[in-house]
Amino acid sequence: MNIEKEIQKIQERNLQVEGDKAWETSVFRLVVILLFTYLAAFFFMWIVDIRQAYLAAFVPVLAYTLSQVSLPRLKKWWIKRQG
Repeated sequence: MNIEKEIQKIQERNLQVEGDKAWETSVFRLVVILLFTYLAAFFFMWIVDIRQAYLAAFVPVLAYTLSQVSLPRLKKWWIKRQG
């Protein structure tokens, strides 16, 4: 009986981990982060009266996008060098 409960706990944990991983790698999550980043940057720049804030707010969005594209590749490269 105790083993069955432990197996059930492990299976539930595995489902949670799989869900977390799916969320971390989802396009939906990336789009939400990009949207929130743009809106936050735009409102800040608008409040401090930066000219063309709607364009300037794309800078942090592009930086985040580049980091999301490049960091996984850099991580793989780094892991290979450590091994």
